[in-house]
Amino acid sequence: MTKPISDRAEVALEYPDKFYSGTFERSSRFDASVDATGVLLVLERPGSEDVRKSVHIHINYGLLADIVAQLSSQASKIPADEIHRDQLENAVSQFHRALQAGRKR
Repeated sequence: MTKPISDRAEVALEYPDKFYSGTFERSSRFDASVDATGVLLVLERPGSEDVRKSVHIHINYGLLADIVAQLSSQASKIPADEIHRDQLENAVSQFHRALQAGRKR
């Protein structure tokens, strides 16, 4: 099941001889899920063949933990008046509670 993207994502993929970039905005959708080894993020922009695109990213749990740790060390750089700050705090709290609940099983 996909959900509408509430903000924006930009993706760039760089090879030695090629460069791909794309933007996913409110008309796009996303899906995030977990499996036995990590998380899967899918960004999709619907439309005709000339504008339709998708990105699929799988990140193993160890790398995800490293990413979250690095982001947490820089969280103080997020301005106090950033309009998405509350969303970030709520999402992190939900994720933490879900991890704790999974431990109690």
